[in-house]
Order: sequence, then C-alpha cells, then structure tokens
Amino acid sequence: MPRATALATISDYYDAFNAGDTAAMEALLTDDFEHHVNEGQIRKGVEKFREFNAHMTRCYRENLTDIVVMANDAGTRAAAEFVVNGVYLQTDAGLPEARGQSYILPAGTFFTLRDGRIQRVTTYYNLADWIAQVG
Repeated sequence: MPRATALATISDYYDAFNAGDTAAMEALLTDDFEHHVNEGQIRKGVEKFREFNAHMTRCYRENLTDIVVMANDAGTRAAAEFVVNGVYLQTDAGLPEARGQSYILPAGTFFTLRDGRIQRVTTYYNLADWIAQVG
C-alpha cells in the first residue's frame, strides 16, 4: 500500500490547500521538511513553511484545478500537475503591483515522502508567464 498511501497524502495536501486549511497542510509534513521554492531559497522546517503560507494567504487567493497526482510504487516519491487559478490580492515584494488581477497558471510539484508524510515539496511554474498576466 505505499503507493496508495503516497497518493492519499498528496491528495489530502491539495484538498487542504483548496480549502485554505494551511494547518492541515502543515500537519502532513515531517519534522525535517524542506520547501524548495520556484526560483527561490530552500526553506527548512515546518515553521518556515507556516510563515510562507501566511505570506501567500495575504498576497494571493488561489484554487487548484485539473490536479493529477502520480507516485512511485515505493510511495517515497510523488508528483502533481495542476492549474493555478488565482487572484493577486496584495503586492508581493519585487513583483508587479497588485490590483486584484486574475491569473491562470499551469504548475507542477515534486514530493519526497517518508512514512506517509511529506519531507520535501518542490514547486515549479513559469514566473515570466505569471508576471505577463498580472503586469
């Protein structure tokens, strides 16, 4: 059942994301969690991820659709492809001014899992595409 466990964990993660329940997302993480950000620094630890989620909640309202989750047989690696449907709420430092712009952005995430929990999240999207949509 490791593959099934990984698929369920990642599905729970995205269900929590779409519900705006960042605490439920954080509860799925290991103590040595790492968040590899698109074109950014690696954030280590659940507390850094909690800070990231608070920042994202202030600046963006996002809902993910067309989510497809895949996992290896061992349940130690997973990936997801999805579409981000968002609204840019508050200006994020170094990015264009927020004026409530909507955006639709394809994205993907890679995961490392251990004992049914998420140890690493690495998300990729096209930042230039996002800037063009909100700029």
